[in-house]
Amino acid sequence: MTSNDEYVLQLLREKGYVSAEQLEVASQAMREGNETTLDVLVASGTLTEDDVLGTIADTFGIKYVSIDPSAIDPEVGKEIAPEIAHKYGVAPVMADAESVTVVLSDPMGYDAVDSLRYVLHGKDVQAVLAPSEEVKAVMEKLYPSGAEQVTTRDDDGYGGEESADGDDAPVIRLSTMLLSNAIKMKASDIHLEPMEKEFRVRYRIDGALRKMDSPPKRLQGAIISRIKIMSKIKISEKRIPQDGRIQVNVGGRDLDLRVSTVPTNHGESIVMRILDKTNLSLGLPQLGFLSDDQNKFERFIHLSDGVVLVTGPTGSGKSTTLYAALGQINLPDRKIITVEDPVEYQMSGINQVQVNRDVGLDFSAALRSILRQAPNIVMIGEIRDEETAGIAMEAALTGHLVFSTLHTNDAPSAITRLTDMGCKPFLVASAVRACLAQRLVRAICVNCKEEYTPTERDLKMLGSIAKVIPEHMYVGKGCAKCNGGYKGRKGIFEIFEVDDTIQRLIFDHAPSTILRQRAREMGMRTLREDGMLKVASGMTSLKEVLQATMGDAD
Repeated sequence: MTSNDEYVLQLLREKGYVSAEQLEVASQAMREGNETTLDVLVASGTLTEDDVLGTIADTFGIKYVSIDPSAIDPEVGKEIAPEIAHKYGVAPVMADAESVTVVLSDPMGYDAVDSLRYVLHGKDVQAVLAPSEEVKAVMEKLYPSGAEQVTTRDDDGYGGEESADGDDAPVIRLSTMLLSNAIKMKASDIHLEPMEKEFRVRYRIDGALRKMDSPPKRLQGAIISRIKIMSKIKISEKRIPQDGRIQVNVGGRDLDLRVSTVPTNHGESIVMRILDKTNLSLGLPQLGFLSDDQNKFERFIHLSDGVVLVTGPTGSGKSTTLYAALGQINLPDRKIITVEDPVEYQMSGINQVQVNRDVGLDFSAALRSILRQAPNIVMIGEIRDEETAGIAMEAALTGHLVFSTLHTNDAPSAITRLTDMGCKPFLVASAVRACLAQRLVRAICVNCKEEYTPTERDLKMLGSIAKVIPEHMYVGKGCAKCNGGYKGRKGIFEIFEVDDTIQRLIFDHAPSTILRQRAREMGMRTLREDGMLKVASGMTSLKEVLQATMGDAD
């Protein structure tokens, strides 16, 4: 009867329309025949179609109406081409110059209605539910040659539908608003967090979480269910974490939302990470590199072989840096293959492999296979174990340029992390060419930036590096174009190059402190020192750099 019977049955049971015993009997009958459990319940008289459609309408704020097919003007059928109507499972029943009201053939197909906006060039599309026989009669009247196709639908897009009386349907409106507002505010994450007495919504903007207006607590379950439907993950499963993805187009921009659910005491917590494909156009200068570090990093990414590692905590921009590097060296005479979990951005001209552990395709298995594809350049989303690390080292020694990431606090620690995993020191010393550590700091808004003289408290916070403090620093006052004086984020970097001396130290099992000391002697700029140069240039603030480099003792 619907595209998500399992969820509808759950709603019906919660509202008391059907008991657990009746569900069990219907499920047994379903297994013996070809009908669904919901069809069996309706056919047996346990449920009526009005029970089903009324419950769906109440839950998602869509109006449930009765339609007289004979009163429908045949001309309204011209609003939507037959193939489009069949694709989305809708039929127009009323239209004017600015809007079209459609009736759904699938009562759970409301999330496809927003896709019609793009097809109809921005016209307002309103959705209603009606009894199936009435919907069928409308389809036969408007599109008599293909009425049997109306059950197909497309789940792409996210909702923004309104009820037929023009009032925003609460669940659909709120779900759409949560997404659209986050995108407008350039948030990187949306956090939906069930608390005891509220349904908290927070956006991560420029790395900082900001609390937004909370939707009504009573709509928590419906909003979470709608997000799960849009993400194509199991609605009824609330006991285990799940992952999904939503693809949307906002203002001509293609965006992916990576969705993660986790059960908590007061309901399922959802985090949606917004992946903006426009980030693929970022070059190395836009990431925040100073000219000397940029030249050094470009030299490493143009090597013919070796391992280049990018390190840092989760959310420090490692993937963005690697994508920018691949974009710069993505030339027709080079074959590039990536192994990712998940594939965050689709890159033209690059072969991208999605890890799938359910079928045994983990990083190491995928890496072994893709090396038979004779690539010039390989990117591994993350080195997590000895086997993957070993294959990466061997690939580098057999003529491949390998990029990957590690979770370490600084660049020299990447070496000891590899040896701690079980990699032989001679392999690490021979294969690794460079390690780049990075953090993200908020950039001062250029619209409200102003100078100030460092205070005694600033100097005290700086400690041993106070000698490099600039005479003047900058701060954002805060304006309509920024978020508390900041707008966007830039990277601060630490580049550790493996030269002959470093190779010998690695052979001798030198700890990361000795490697770091030698790198400093060679002129390596630490994360904090790189940050201070960017404070002096007015790119960011002293507070941001100190917070991002709390573990930097130099």
